[in-house]
Amino acid sequence: MFGPGYDRLGHVVSALLLTTLTVPAVVLARRFLDKRPLRGLGIPPLRTGLRSFCIGIGCYLIPAGIGLGVALALGWVDISLTTSLTTLAGILLGLIALVFLSEALLEELIFRGYIYRNLNGSLPCWTSVGGQALLFSLWGISIGAFLTTERIVFFFFVAVVIGMIRAITNDTWACIGFHLAFQTVQQLFTGPWAAMRLSSVLRGHWNGSYSGSFQLHLPF
Repeated sequence: MFGPGYDRLGHVVSALLLTTLTVPAVVLARRFLDKRPLRGLGIPPLRTGLRSFCIGIGCYLIPAGIGLGVALALGWVDISLTTSLTTLAGILLGLIALVFLSEALLEELIFRGYIYRNLNGSLPCWTSVGGQALLFSLWGISIGAFLTTERIVFFFFVAVVIGMIRAITNDTWACIGFHLAFQTVQQLFTGPWAAMRLSSVLRGHWNGSYSGSFQLHLPF
């Protein structure tokens, strides 16, 4: 996703453009192609969806925090800052906004909102969960986001988990909250926005910096 030519400003502009184009497109497709109520997308106004949004965040942060706390207590991992606290705060705010616009809102609206609801109109609930996860994985492969078998399998099961949240809560805001928390934490440790480093004593040959392969062994 973030190659050597990554441009932060370009990413921001792209996020704004995608949001401006995608949200109306999904709304129009639901209204004029499906001819079904917009409430089927599972996106009530934020004032009523805020609770579900926070539940989604908690579904990720609570177990991830517990798992990380145990790993730290047992000396399995160590976390260090690679920048100042002030810079970290700025990066965190920027990441939250960027992940929300370029990933969480759009992907959840499309896959757990529009696609899941259409699948669930004719298929059983859990078949729809698996179906949207499969389509999400194929989409990731097609755009070059999932280039290894490890990433394909990992993000397929991430999509299954988020699909389960959609099925249980019947609210796409919960999915957006989970996605936002998950990807914000991921990108704090790896990629061009990284401001923290996770090192481990579990792999003697590991160089101490966070890697994509290591994320399979931790709950975040």
